[in-house]
Amino acid sequence: MPAATVRGMPDADDVRRIALSLPGTTEKTAWSMPTFRVAGKMFATLPEDETSIAVRCPKDERDELALAEPEKFWIAGHEAQFAWVRARLAALEDEDELRDILADSWRQAAPPRLLDAHPELGLPPGR
Repeated sequence: MPAATVRGMPDADDVRRIALSLPGTTEKTAWSMPTFRVAGKMFATLPEDETSIAVRCPKDERDELALAEPEKFWIAGHEAQFAWVRARLAALEDEDELRDILADSWRQAAPPRLLDAHPELGLPPGR
């Protein structure tokens, strides 16, 4: 069975739908790719022909992710000095994992007024 037909594997349409469902999010094309922003701050992009996402991630967590799950996460060379990580959509477990990753990145970019207005998007359990 081709990978694209595996049920539950997130794709670019899922990224777009979930990202745009987050409060205050807009989509804008930049660097010839879709980017997602909250209050004008970018929190996700769809690079690599929309087969991966780039999201905000604190550098210490990003480094741990890339080391622990290199088949899923990596750091693009031109983003190494920034707090961003890439994730291969085909390697994500399901839409819930994608939603968690996007919401986490959104929280890092969203202004306090949106964070306060949407406590349901607070830190996931265990953080």
